[in-house]
Amino acid sequence: LLNLLYNVVDRIYIGRIPEVGTTALTGVGLCFPIISLITAFTYLYGNGGAPLCSMERGKGNDEEAEHLMGNAFTLLIGTGIVLTIIGLIFYKPILYLFGASDDTFPYAGSYIRIYLLGTVFVMVSVGMNPFINSQGFGNTGMISVLIGAVLNIILDPMFIFVLNLGVRGAAIATIISQFCSAVWVLVFLTGKRAVLHLKWSCMRLQWKRVLRIISLGVSSFIMAFTNSLVQVVCNATLQVYGGDIYVGVMTVLNSVRDICTLPVMGITNGASPVMSFNYGEKAFGKVKQAIKFVTVVCFSYALFVWGIIKIMPEFFIKLFNNDPTLLEKGVPALHIYFFGFCFMALQFTGQAVFVALGKAERATFFSIFRKVIIVVPLTVLLPRVGGLGVDGVFWAEPISNLIGGCACFFTMLATILPELKEK
Repeated sequence: LLNLLYNVVDRIYIGRIPEVGTTALTGVGLCFPIISLITAFTYLYGNGGAPLCSMERGKGNDEEAEHLMGNAFTLLIGTGIVLTIIGLIFYKPILYLFGASDDTFPYAGSYIRIYLLGTVFVMVSVGMNPFINSQGFGNTGMISVLIGAVLNIILDPMFIFVLNLGVRGAAIATIISQFCSAVWVLVFLTGKRAVLHLKWSCMRLQWKRVLRIISLGVSSFIMAFTNSLVQVVCNATLQVYGGDIYVGVMTVLNSVRDICTLPVMGITNGASPVMSFNYGEKAFGKVKQAIKFVTVVCFSYALFVWGIIKIMPEFFIKLFNNDPTLLEKGVPALHIYFFGFCFMALQFTGQAVFVALGKAERATFFSIFRKVIIVVPLTVLLPRVGGLGVDGVFWAEPISNLIGGCACFFTMLATILPELKEK
């Protein structure tokens, strides 16, 4: 939830910039796929390396765990530099490809140019934080996010309104906040309190370790990458069938989905090191308890959220903008987009268990299955069916949640539980 504040607070303030709030919000929304892609690489190395560290700790092999952490850090820094360079060179054609218009590009371009300069800070703060959590320092991991989130809340209005920097101010506030979080993470991982320490001697890449990290993190990467792909396809399709106003509606829907989804991600990410450690220690009964707990809590929460959105949709849209047109178009879209939201929790639960127990290939398959095989084709095809138009774009999400979520979760039950029982 705290991590979410980095982007959501930006959107809330940007949507309230006098006279241009709706257009500016739409422009910044076009940057989401790029931000999602950066996040995907933090998941690739962070979510790939941290469970491996937990497993090695469970086996009593702390030295190997430190080497895995050091290799993940090197990968994060190197990838962050490459992404910054590529992004700054090609951001303009990329944004137009993603659905920008001549009206929205100035805002999208102003935001992403500055945001990209902080890519390395994002990579370190988000990518290395799982290594704090995997050592059992959950409160410390939360503080590293809290520092950045609180700073962002304070700096956003100062840069956007007081200094009159608009969307550029939001981006500056974000990278300053991410920088402070990154410093906190590094200070902890190199300090005395940490069980596993970040050392120069462990940062030299060893390809066997790199392959282990990537193979386990690839499912989280693909999940975030396919989110980016879906956002691109949605924005481009909505630009054709509805124009800038519906791209703005999708920006709001993505923001609301982020708000509602992050608690589920928090629960599954929090359970991951617990399951990994106990799996490494061969405490299989505890692994089964964790699976049951995560399933019940996540599904119940998602069902509750669906009910709240059904009752008061206007509240969620007004968090970002009070434009009457945006509200008129957004409420019906919100009802469609979040229909059957509880099935989304099954996807997260199934994938989290697969990743935590080292079954990366299964998690990867279901990431691709839900987003690439179901959502993308439906997003393109449904608007042409029965005159659905823009509604067809919004229906693609609940259909994918039902089919993809159930397929992932029940496959997990059918394969993992018998294995745990046998062991």
